[in-house]
Amino acid sequence: MRIFAYISILVVVVASAIGIYFYSPNQQIIKGNIFGTYYTIKIRTAKPDKNISAEIASVLDKVNRSMSVFDETSEISQINRSNKGIDIPLSQDMAEVMAAAAKVNRQSQGWFDPTLGKLIDLWGFGAGDMKNPSSQEITQALKTSGFDKLVFSKDFKQLRKKDSATYINLSAIAKGYGVDKVAELLSSKGYHDYMIEIGGEIKVGGSRSDQGDSWNIGINRPQSGAYDNVMVVSISNLAVATSGNYRNFYKQDGNILAHTISYKTGRPIQTDALSVSVFHDSCMYADAYATAIMAMGVEEGLAFANKYDLKVIIFDNNLKPNLSSAAKAIFEE
Repeated sequence: MRIFAYISILVVVVASAIGIYFYSPNQQIIKGNIFGTYYTIKIRTAKPDKNISAEIASVLDKVNRSMSVFDETSEISQINRSNKGIDIPLSQDMAEVMAAAAKVNRQSQGWFDPTLGKLIDLWGFGAGDMKNPSSQEITQALKTSGFDKLVFSKDFKQLRKKDSATYINLSAIAKGYGVDKVAELLSSKGYHDYMIEIGGEIKVGGSRSDQGDSWNIGINRPQSGAYDNVMVVSISNLAVATSGNYRNFYKQDGNILAHTISYKTGRPIQTDALSVSVFHDSCMYADAYATAIMAMGVEEGLAFANKYDLKVIIFDNNLKPNLSSAAKAIFEE
């Protein structure tokens, strides 16, 4: 397996627009925050563009205003407040995300399900603050969950809810979509060598050097309190999203409750997978697939990845990397 050393690059601050950007020789670095997390974008260019920071912020703000459940005026919040039986027009962004969500939900047989929003909130992993829901509350939330509660037009530009109480949370796919939209912007500006990261979801284009070197991407050690890399892989023109239960969790009565919720029981699940990294052309799909496979566990997750020819690395409870067939083809010599 090709494992690389992790190297930090010292850069010099040049100017600021929205947030701040840096410039080192032949590289422009832009930093900011969105979706409740931070983003870093590196563009390999000899001619820095002082306006690109504001354009990136605008693209991400548009996605956030569409998909944030924390914004009462967002498109997703309006959908969640809508009654059943009403035809709801969807923006192009929402239509693209919903179409991808429907595909991954179908392929994963429900393990990826954005309609578990009420359960996510009940357990305190979303907009809610409750940490110990009753069995009755869980049962009620399950009754209103399920992607089959949503009816779409063929082009996914219109949605109708079967149950007014169905609540959608797109946190497991929206960051990846935001990464893809920034990549589209950079490509439209003629940039082909870049690295985009939003809260751990990454997409790279081209190379990181004039010599054509691929980008080195670290996979964090899947242990609470650890921030070093357990593996670093070299990729080009590819996205990677990682899902894990080792940071977003809390303890209750001595038990660790992880943020992955079972669509079957409505309760947090703990599998033998510590983290799942999915490599894909689309960061949106990588994001969704990583969530689904994390819920499946190692054996079922690898079988799923092999069925759909996905490049996947799953770290198990022993910190052993388990690679899908497609991942072995590019990460093993």
